[in-house]
Amino acid sequence: MTPQPKGPDAARLRQRKFALLRQFPFPEDLLPGSLSVSHTRCGKPTCHCAKGEGHAAWSLTFMAAGKKRVERIPKQWVDDVRRRVEAGRAFQDALREVLTANAELLVLWRKQQPPR
Repeated sequence: MTPQPKGPDAARLRQRKFALLRQFPFPEDLLPGSLSVSHTRCGKPTCHCAKGEGHAAWSLTFMAAGKKRVERIPKQWVDDVRRRVEAGRAFQDALREVLTANAELLVLWRKQQPPR
């Protein structure tokens, strides 16, 4: 069953849905989760971190097999990982919008069916 509701609302939803699907072909290098930085002190009394902000430690936090995982990210990877996480978030947002459009189209189709 593929609902095909009619009318301007249905047309608008379908247009937005297909625009999103064209915009986001399934990319291979997206990352889930969030990238964050924390600052730690190494404990050496002569290190700059003893009086300052500390050493930057980047990590990627994500869920895998129902468990939260936190992986350290080397400093030189941060820009690439940040780009991939942001792209993953944009893809997830677009996918949620497509799924919502599908649900709204189903509701419109149901309302347009003659009563039994």
